[in-house]
Order: sequence, then structure tokens, then C-alpha cells
Amino acid sequence: MPNPPLTLYLAAPRGFCAGVDRAIKIVEMAIEKWGAPVYVRHEIVHNKFVVDSLRDKGAVFVEELSDCPDDRPVIFSAHGVPKSVPAAAQAREMVYVDATCPLVSKVHIEAQRHADAGLQMIMIGHAGHPETVGTMGQLPDGDVLLVETVEDVATVAVRDPSSLAFVTQTTLSVDDTADIVAALQNRFPGIVGPHKEDICYATTNRQEAVKAMAPKCDAMLVVGAPNSSNSKRLVEVGARAGCQYSQLVQRASDIDWRSLDGITSVGITAGASAPEVLINEVIEAFGARYDMRVEVVETAVENVEFKVPRVLREPA
Repeated sequence: MPNPPLTLYLAAPRGFCAGVDRAIKIVEMAIEKWGAPVYVRHEIVHNKFVVDSLRDKGAVFVEELSDCPDDRPVIFSAHGVPKSVPAAAQAREMVYVDATCPLVSKVHIEAQRHADAGLQMIMIGHAGHPETVGTMGQLPDGDVLLVETVEDVATVAVRDPSSLAFVTQTTLSVDDTADIVAALQNRFPGIVGPHKEDICYATTNRQEAVKAMAPKCDAMLVVGAPNSSNSKRLVEVGARAGCQYSQLVQRASDIDWRSLDGITSVGITAGASAPEVLINEVIEAFGARYDMRVEVVETAVENVEFKVPRVLREPA
């Protein structure tokens, strides 16, 4: 029997962003410069395949700085860290490299600038996510209030309603965040927002591509990790944009083929920390089961590149 026909819509842009690309490069260059092992505090990016491949090259992943020896280099993940972490590394005279995405660092600088101006900070983000922990950790304990939903805005207790500013996690849903910002501005008309949108270009672009693709698709798969905020948001955006079945898969072996029975079109995208090799693996899995036609849905072209820290560009 011939394979059934299928149109596979491929989102563009998808997968790695400039911040993730830079963070992975930082670990690889650190191993090249100082030899193995190089310690990495927290997963460098939220993707098991990437973490495992770096571990094979000599990276050791730990949760806290206290798990690292004094005499080996340590790298801080792309999600950013509280100020206390580099301070502790300096106190121990450790060699460390900060792989925080420059767009997350921008949010850190904003938070500090607002605090210096005497404004209390409200952060829109997910409790416990490393990026949220890192951003809130730029200021003393209790100086940043976290809101996760529109409902949280109604109950947040502030020092002075006329002296407030807000920042956001960079990997949130653009639409959900707009609703929370509107609620903040409604309750606190004088609240100061960021000069430029905090949600990063890559998150926004990937969500826009999904919105364009979703109405054409019987099903949509997002290649990404279950602990990746931006990947989970893509699943939600796809479902909201008109695709009835939206699934997160780490790789082709996770695909629930029974749920896809009878489809004639599928959309494929990937979170910002998912490598192209895993996206290709998923496409090949569909090619083996269907008479497949691939159509690219392109909504933006990305040419952003971030430099690695100078310490890695200098000879050892």
C-alpha cells in the first residue's frame, strides 16, 4: 500500500537562537582552552541532547557553585544567575565565564536601573524558572515582586503604587504577557515599562511563525524540552491559533503516531534550544510514513549574532 499523502509545514524561524548558539559555543571553547573538565552551573540550555553532547566533550553539569572545585573553570548558563553567584565565584578566586544571553542581561540592567531610581520592581515570569530566579536575584531579597498571571496583579502588595516598574522573562507568550501588562497598567497607571520589549526577538519570531502555520495544520509538533519555557509556549500558541492537536516532543521517538492517525497536514517547529539535527530527525520520521510534501512558512529572517566573551578569544 502506498503511504498516505501529507503536507508538512515547516516554521521559519525555528530552533536555535543567537543566545543559545553563543552559550553552547562558550562551553565548547572553554573545554578547548582549559581542557576537561569544565563545570557548568545549571543546564547551559534546556535541551537534553545538547547537554548530553557537551557532557561527552568534557562538561560537568552541576546545580550549585558549591558543587564545583576551586581549581576548574565554571560557566553560568544562558538563563542568567543571581548576583550572589559571580560574587561567590570571585570570593573563591575561581575562573568563571558568564554565558547569560545578552538579551537576559539587558533585563538585568533594566531592573538595576529602575531600582537605582527608587522604583520597586515587578517581574512577569514563571516562579522557579532559572531566568526568573536570576533576574530577581539582581536585587536584594524582597525588592522584586513576581506575578505569573492577570489574577496575581489584583493581589500583589506594593510599597508605593506611584513608584513601580516592571520587567518580564524573555521567553513568555507574547499574548499572555500583553494581558498581564495591561492589568498592571490598569491597576498602577504610573508603572514604568522597559524601553524596549523584554520578550526576546527569537521568542516573538517563533510564536509568529506558529500563528501563521497553525490554521493550516491538522496537528503541530514542537521539538523541545519539557523544561523549556519558550518551547511550552509554542505548544500553547499553536493550540490557541487554531491547531486542534499540539504536542511537545524531545525527538522523533516521542511522537504519538496513534494521535496523528488520519491527518493530512502537520506543522513542525522547535524551541530556541532545540538543535536542527533533532528537527530533521522528526521530518525524516514523517517521510518514512507518508508521501510527504514540505512547505516552509517563513515570517521573519534572523541574522543576529552575539560575540563570545573576550576571555575565550584570547590565548590560554
